[in-house]
Amino acid sequence: MRLLKIVPDDTNIDFVRLRYWAFGLTTLLTIAAVALVFIHRLNMGVDFVGGIMIEEKFMVAPSVDKVRKVVDDLKVGEASLQQVGSPTTLSIRLPRPESNDPAATNQVVEKVKAALSQNFAGAQFSKQDAVSGKVSGELVWNGILAVVVAVLLIGLFAIFRFEWQFGVSTVVAIMHDVLMTLGFFALTQLEFDLNIVAAVLTIIGYSINDKIVIDDRIRENMRRYRKMEMREIINLSVNETLPRTVMTSLTILLALFALLIFGGHVLRGFTAAMILGVVVGTYSSIYVSSSLLITLGLRAEPTPDKPGKPNAATGAERVGPGNN
Repeated sequence: MRLLKIVPDDTNIDFVRLRYWAFGLTTLLTIAAVALVFIHRLNMGVDFVGGIMIEEKFMVAPSVDKVRKVVDDLKVGEASLQQVGSPTTLSIRLPRPESNDPAATNQVVEKVKAALSQNFAGAQFSKQDAVSGKVSGELVWNGILAVVVAVLLIGLFAIFRFEWQFGVSTVVAIMHDVLMTLGFFALTQLEFDLNIVAAVLTIIGYSINDKIVIDDRIRENMRRYRKMEMREIINLSVNETLPRTVMTSLTILLALFALLIFGGHVLRGFTAAMILGVVVGTYSSIYVSSSLLITLGLRAEPTPDKPGKPNAATGAERVGPGNN
């Protein structure tokens, strides 16, 4: 027995009616996200910019200016400080020593640890990361390449699996999801490291899964209701898949919120990116990817110059290329 049913099976919501409002909102949010990335920049982690990152925990919230003065007095380079997770935890970022010898890096870390322990009672060293400039440059390129290749391959898959309109709408929707994530990190200044790249790729995977399910239902209904208008087919398809979409998103969000609360600050950026990605991905699947098919001229019935051919398996008329 079902004790709770969040979305009825017989919903009849006119999603397509709001597509122009959705396109306008999507355009504004995308422009805002790109502007935030260019204006505020991403708070790149050591993985991408190189250097030394030291994480220190204090008994009470310290004065950031005092911590910076203590570190600057060591003459180990200009320090960049940021609270991580709680006011009592600071991330201290320093330039990497000129020498590539790991011993030089360890000396810098030990000097900082000793100075902080001496000036702040109860200060405890948490962790450190060190990445060379060459490695960080390679990681930046590999991260960008991974995202671009993933989006392009997904678009090609949608084109060969369905039609070119599905491929274009899917790529547009996924790029919207990625840009929303980048804009969020530029706005919040959460550290952007390799964990976030992994989150972005995971968001792409989740988003394409949702979109392919809806696209497949649209194609089935196009074959079933050849004389139905495209907006009606899309509304029908989205409503038919809506219970699955909502329940999948809710169950994933429950797990992510648990991870956000109990996973600690190390996973906070990854989890925040995933939560945003699930919400934005669900929105783009319904209001961007599906509705864009109408704008791209997708039609259910065969065109006069390309009549449908009988399907060998069922004997039903097949939709002509470019119109299914």
